[in-house]
Amino acid sequence: MNEELAELVERIRACRLCRDAPANPARPLPHEPRPVVTASSTARILIAGQAPGTRVHATGEPFNDRSGDRLRDWLGVTREEFYNPENFAIAPMGFCFPGQDAKGSDLPPRRECAPAWRADLIAAMPQVELVLAIGLYAQGWHIGDARRVSLTETVADWRAIFMRNEIPRVLPLPHPSWRNTAWLKKNPWFEADLLPVLRREIAMRLDRHA
Repeated sequence: MNEELAELVERIRACRLCRDAPANPARPLPHEPRPVVTASSTARILIAGQAPGTRVHATGEPFNDRSGDRLRDWLGVTREEFYNPENFAIAPMGFCFPGQDAKGSDLPPRRECAPAWRADLIAAMPQVELVLAIGLYAQGWHIGDARRVSLTETVADWRAIFMRNEIPRVLPLPHPSWRNTAWLKKNPWFEADLLPVLRREIAMRLDRHA
């Protein structure tokens, strides 16, 4: 990691915006912030997720849960490959665990985070060639006007989004949460059509054969 990026990551990890100046006082952060981010000066792939969950908050390691197991299976990579910052940068839309609602579901990423940090972080990693935009919030930021009304429509339009003449290229993905198992069953084209392309693009950027 170069010096400029290292300094930015240090400031991100020291950030306490969502604790000290909540955008919505009715939804204070339920714990001490613990920003989770993996930046890289060499990785050609950026994983743009939503926000850490409870286990990730506890361990400080992104996607260190069952969702991460499914995501690694989608990508066709080992844990060692996944956590090697030479391979992947990992930057959720919200760096801290936002808490849960009354039903036990994780809340959306905090609104303070992306406006404060994301543009600078993305600009500091110009070598990124491929962004995996996981979920609506990441797709809204990285796809912009090309995002459709629903997540399903956006992911279904992955070919057009991926083939836009822009660098980095973007592939929209659903969240790998096990809560989305029913979605995967309803949309078999995701595993049949999108995943082979995803794995090929990952393998190519990790300099190995698919």
